[in-house]
Amino acid sequence: MASNPDRNAQRIDWAHTHLGPQADVRKLAGDASFRSYYRIEVDGRRLVLMDAPPEHEDVRPFLSVRHWMEAAGVRVPHILESDLAQGFLLLEDFGDTTWAVHAAAGHDLTPLFADALQQIHAIQAAAAGELPPFDVARMRRECELIPDWYLPKVAGIEPTAAEREAYHAALLPLIEELARLPAAPVHLDYHSRNLMLPASGLPLGVIDFQDAVHGPITYDLASLLYDCYQDYPEEQRLDWSRAFFAALPAALAAQFADFDAWHRALRLTAMQRHIKAIGIFARLAHRDGKLQFLGEIPLTRKHLLEETAALGIDLHAIPLLQRLAA
Repeated sequence: MASNPDRNAQRIDWAHTHLGPQADVRKLAGDASFRSYYRIEVDGRRLVLMDAPPEHEDVRPFLSVRHWMEAAGVRVPHILESDLAQGFLLLEDFGDTTWAVHAAAGHDLTPLFADALQQIHAIQAAAAGELPPFDVARMRRECELIPDWYLPKVAGIEPTAAEREAYHAALLPLIEELARLPAAPVHLDYHSRNLMLPASGLPLGVIDFQDAVHGPITYDLASLLYDCYQDYPEEQRLDWSRAFFAALPAALAAQFADFDAWHRALRLTAMQRHIKAIGIFARLAHRDGKLQFLGEIPLTRKHLLEETAALGIDLHAIPLLQRLAA
């Protein structure tokens, strides 16, 4: 996405207005939306400026969900300044060490998993409030990303109307099974790139939460254990899945026949999430020019095929996913 000189000047002026002309504003990162982030260094402090162009992004959901998560006991960044009209937020800086960076350096992840699971439980224990539902209609739209974007743009396959219909018909019972799971508040992108290890240590800093929904109680744990960007041993996933299940409120745990039923639901959740992720990665690359996301598809595809195998799903019954496997 091309840089906008007017927006650049607007951003710097806003930072200088609130922090003084000595504030140094440098590009930090972007994400899978129109938002971008800048690190500001001033008077020995580091802060983060979120730039959310109002014509593309609305910062109000971010602020609303941030307030809700903070009240739930989740470690989210403090807000120092906000400008809804211009789409600027000045945030606490959690630093550069994401869970993914920490993992790549070979550090023990045990304390991070324990903290992450505790924060998921805190999210789930909070009242859902005005969170939108993560329902069958939404899951079907997410599954449509495979025939809309991955197959034609990456695999060079243009699905027919009959193939699309058969694909959705095969997936519908699985999606309906997910929709019947106990529901709770869901971060929706609770994974290794959105969990930060601040210099002050645990608890983890949680970011990119503005799309929170009310959906399957398995969703955030599936995002963490079956992360698109990590490849944990299944034995490790099972251990943390058991720990999470053991800590569920009794009334929720009782809605699953046993741990095996819980873990099957977790893997089914991960399957639907990976279908979505593969489609999103293809769309980011071919619609938004973010070609780096093509590199995330092979591992996500590997996870998806592992999940279908673990769930005993015959890909011959879902021809478009069989094509993805090929």
